[in-house]
Amino acid sequence: MFLDFSQVDPRQAYSWLASAVIPRPVAWVSTISAAGVSNLAPFSFFQMITGKPPTLMISPLVQRDGGIKDTVRNAQETGQLVVNLVSFEMADAMNETSFSYDADISEFEQCGIAAAPSSLVRPPRVAAAPVSLECELVSCTPYPADAPSCHILLGRVLAAHFDESILNDKQLPDPVKLNLLSRMGGDWYGRTRSDANFALSRPRGWEK
Repeated sequence: MFLDFSQVDPRQAYSWLASAVIPRPVAWVSTISAAGVSNLAPFSFFQMITGKPPTLMISPLVQRDGGIKDTVRNAQETGQLVVNLVSFEMADAMNETSFSYDADISEFEQCGIAAAPSSLVRPPRVAAAPVSLECELVSCTPYPADAPSCHILLGRVLAAHFDESILNDKQLPDPVKLNLLSRMGGDWYGRTRSDANFALSRPRGWEK
């Protein structure tokens, strides 16, 4: 099957790609507005892009009416955000925060999600999240420039909070203990705890 994406409706293009480029980790992003209203929203267009300096990429889509997401506006106003990772047990709470609440409503309060103060940035973190990454906004780029459909946010990780119960004997996060959610196509989700997972060592000589 061949698809010429210049001939495909953008909504269909989204469905094809979002169902094929999987799994995608979920970034549960907390921000705070200049007026002090906290926001919490999930995004699956999310990835680590480098460790030097430690940097994350998040790409919130533009609203259907052309407006920008509260997450983008808040990050631009304050220059800060927190990326919380979502465990399987938090799926329903995460899903509830995907609703488009008004900018003056805090999803923490509206959805009954406990917040905890961050250490180096203003936005609160999700208290029960297994991992929370405090970030400063490096850049916020509308894409494409002529008619933006999203904003590409780069956030430099300043500090991290790890639940010690998810660490392995090497003091690194254990994917089974983490049991994180991942986004698949449509309403389909995955999780890192799976009997299908396997280990694969680097090729010999890779260290050179």
